[in-house]
Amino acid sequence: MMRVLAQGTEGGGAALDQVIILTGAAMLIAAGLCWVAYLHRTRRINWLKSAADRLGQMSNRPGWVALPIALFITTILTALLGFIWDVSLHIADGRDEGPLANPAHYFILVGLFFLFIAGMLAIILPLDEKPGPAAIRITRNWYAPVGGVLMAGAGLYALIGFPLDDVWHRLFGQDVTLWGPTHLMLIGGAGLSLVAVLLLEFEGRLHKPDPERTDGPLLWVLRSFAFGGLLIGLSVFPVEFDFGVQQFRLVFHPMLITVAGTIALIAARYTLGRLSTLVVVAFAFLVRGVVAVLVGPILGAPSNVFPLYLGIAVVVELMALLPLIRKPVWWGALTGLVAATVGLWLESLWVRGMYINPWPTSMWPEALAMAVPVGIAGGVVGALLAMVLCGEQLPRPTIRRGLVVVAVVIAAAATANGLRVDVPEGASATVRLSDAEPVNGGRMVTAEVVVTPADLIGDNPEWVQILGWQGGRGSDSPGRGLVVDRLERVGPGQYVSTKPVPAYGTWKTVLRVHDGRVLTAVPIYMPHDPGIDAEAVPAPNELTRPFVAEITVLQRERSFDHPAWLMTTAALVVLLCSLVLIAALSWGAARISLAYRRTAHPGTERVERR
Repeated sequence: MMRVLAQGTEGGGAALDQVIILTGAAMLIAAGLCWVAYLHRTRRINWLKSAADRLGQMSNRPGWVALPIALFITTILTALLGFIWDVSLHIADGRDEGPLANPAHYFILVGLFFLFIAGMLAIILPLDEKPGPAAIRITRNWYAPVGGVLMAGAGLYALIGFPLDDVWHRLFGQDVTLWGPTHLMLIGGAGLSLVAVLLLEFEGRLHKPDPERTDGPLLWVLRSFAFGGLLIGLSVFPVEFDFGVQQFRLVFHPMLITVAGTIALIAARYTLGRLSTLVVVAFAFLVRGVVAVLVGPILGAPSNVFPLYLGIAVVVELMALLPLIRKPVWWGALTGLVAATVGLWLESLWVRGMYINPWPTSMWPEALAMAVPVGIAGGVVGALLAMVLCGEQLPRPTIRRGLVVVAVVIAAAATANGLRVDVPEGASATVRLSDAEPVNGGRMVTAEVVVTPADLIGDNPEWVQILGWQGGRGSDSPGRGLVVDRLERVGPGQYVSTKPVPAYGTWKTVLRVHDGRVLTAVPIYMPHDPGIDAEAVPAPNELTRPFVAEITVLQRERSFDHPAWLMTTAALVVLLCSLVLIAALSWGAARISLAYRRTAHPGTERVERR
């Protein structure tokens, strides 16, 4: 019998009053947007057009590009801050009491709502003009730019994730992880919206208010920042790795860095020319650095690091010196291959110095087996995007569609491989705890761990660590609610602590082991949690407990009391929504490429790429 968690119960869906508030707010915003659109389209107001045109004169872009992109920049930075803060709050404090009880959610909601509004403004604003030959007809005399339609679609896709997330929690409990399917909708819509922004900017670049006025260095830098936004947007998927509390195999980390780096940097270098990738990487580093400082030291949440991408950028710049760049698809594929090998090795130096969990040498064969095909596919996708943004002819429809489909299949196959996990049967750990100096009266312990069988863990595992998390934030909480102790190996199957970990209060303290496909855990200390009817797991001075699936320990709120078909069906619904968004972006890019290739566009500034 399937159990549906009641509304308002901890670990289930949101309380009814919060659902009503959020639904009412969404309806009010939608009504207001429709009213403004009606007044603008019937020419009963002119302030919206005036504001857009003033911004357009400054950037020499149509108002239907300038105002939406200005709004988008503000909103996406707001959403990014809220997103990183939200992840840190879950790591430090655990589950939410409700969507309105988490301050980070307000930033995310505002950001996503205004992302949708920015796209809608691009649709609403054109009055007396058809915004380019690729424009989509809405009524007899109303046309919308493709980039605006795609931006609104990406925003809507992300917003749909909120009600679906509540339904998901009611069915399956709270999955306190970034990689919950509906969570991926929220961040995926925002991240992929940058593709729509780049397409919208391209449409506007070919319809300048002053065709004789050329774009100066400042606009080149701003366009580089747009690619920096794409790099950041594609980098949100591995954010749990940035905190050191990833709940999936470490082999995903290099693969995801390869995806983001190849698509964004290859597209940027081909579109903007020399040294553009270095500007893109610098912008991404600055934005992520500011957000990390705001979330960590200033807001008092767990600190995070982030990928550097400098190694991949250098590889892309050097590969652009090859004559092969005149054949962008082949150049993108070869550059993706080199980025997924040499570039990834350079990135590993940064990971080794900055991350909690560096990449062990034993992981590299499987990491390369996943990253290389994904890197080649990412390079091809980045090259295709760049060809659209440069006004160049794409390959024949069957070829370009086949390339995109193959890229999606490769990414799906690599993901499926990474999700394969083994939980050892009959294995256990004996943990001897020694009291360390208390923290404000709270018990801190060090551990000696003996794993049975002794050969369960190889000589070079991804990690053997004790994780203490969800202990709350504040000066009386060690590590701002997060402590990770990478254990030191002293013999076959024997490990010792390198620092104290908490075993009191709301902390959840877990022995974690990841070696190849083995991903397993042993609970050391868990508090009594009446909200989800979970019994306490005490931490005596000596304990022997079996290894279990890590997900059952880290996602304590999650309910497994449901038929397998229901989880599969729900996941397939989310997958279908994601494929629709990818297909829409691909269709929009091809539509723009075809339409603008058939027209003269003297306002396009070409870039010497070699």
